[in-house]
Amino acid sequence: MKFLQKGAKGYKIDIRNSEAERRAAMSQQWIVREAYLNKLIALKDKQLIKVITGVRRSGKSTLLEIFQEYLVGHGIEREQIISINFEDYEYRYLRNPDKLYQYIKERLSDNSYTYIFLDEIQHVDNFQEVVDGLYIKKNVDIYITGSNANMLSGELATLLSGRYVEISILPLSFKEYAENVADNKTLMQKYNDYITYGSFPYVLELEKNPGEVQDYIEGIYNTVVVKDIIGRKRVTDPMMLESIVLFTLDNIGNQLSTKKIADTMTSAGRKIDVRTVEKYINSLQECYILYQARRYNIKGKQLLRSLEKYYAVDMGLRYAMLGSKAFDVGHVLENVVYLELLRRGYKVYVGKVDELEVDFVAVKPQGITYFQVSATVRDSKTLERELASLRAINDSHPKYLLTLDEDPDANYDGIIRTNVLNWLMQNK
Repeated sequence: MKFLQKGAKGYKIDIRNSEAERRAAMSQQWIVREAYLNKLIALKDKQLIKVITGVRRSGKSTLLEIFQEYLVGHGIEREQIISINFEDYEYRYLRNPDKLYQYIKERLSDNSYTYIFLDEIQHVDNFQEVVDGLYIKKNVDIYITGSNANMLSGELATLLSGRYVEISILPLSFKEYAENVADNKTLMQKYNDYITYGSFPYVLELEKNPGEVQDYIEGIYNTVVVKDIIGRKRVTDPMMLESIVLFTLDNIGNQLSTKKIADTMTSAGRKIDVRTVEKYINSLQECYILYQARRYNIKGKQLLRSLEKYYAVDMGLRYAMLGSKAFDVGHVLENVVYLELLRRGYKVYVGKVDELEVDFVAVKPQGITYFQVSATVRDSKTLERELASLRAINDSHPKYLLTLDEDPDANYDGIIRTNVLNWLMQNK
């Protein structure tokens, strides 16, 4: 693997073999998101448009910068790279699709590859047609990012069907966070900071100033809500939208329906209909603030139609919005595990087996893994309750019970109980 090193002429890609060298290289400017970077390296020069999505400030732009440095470190001339961030005022005029197409076309070469990076491309009207027009050019490799899932629906999906691959980015994993903060803290102390201050990469620069962290995260939230939802969706009642946000953040890991949310709001004196709740929830998912986990009948092997669960993209954002109400240890841990399973490439569902619930059914083409999550199981009744759900599953797929207990791993007839922080620090 090749990593960044600072030299006299700036940053370049270099080979770092030891862990100490790797950590030093990473700390000089960027946190190198190895899993995502490796995906881009594997897809380099493939006839696919690379679409990188994720919540604002999750590291999409930085990932593009790192990959561009990788290209330069592997023989690509900077003249072969075209990089445009559409949130940079300098490139505002290129939000016009015709001007954008002409700008890029004039810089293409017939004799060598041109690597095109279009950051936050949703700001360009009819960007789908521009991307499609560039895709058919000779020797072109295209990378685009966006902070709204809606960019992958409708016309883009139709026009570019079969021509793109999506790489969905989340904020820092616990492993990435823990490896890039001071080593004088225990793993548990790092976890407490992680769920308090959050996992947005820039938070690491602010970790010694909680007030700045709060302001920074509130800024992300306000940008997403005001710019990406209220403006684009023409929301007429911003206070109601915020009430929905607060309610869902306060109920991560609980079974919810849009009707239940509407009834709760109405009973609190804020009348709202189910269709409006659906609109707001969908908007929050499109902007990657919320993630939905559908329920899955394990015995019947089918998805259920109601009472989904929702999880937040970042625990720091949840803490910034809810304050002391955010300290729900069990549900916060469940949320962290859910996001980690997404990072590891699983499709994640909430399991139902008879009248019991399995926290997560994690699915990959290679098979299924079941996870139960609990803050502690040192009480024998709690342990038996958590094991009961996994024992009710009549198949041979792997089953894990993840807890914060700092006890040796245990095996209960094939169900592995292990410390969740150690599990989060694994590379798998």
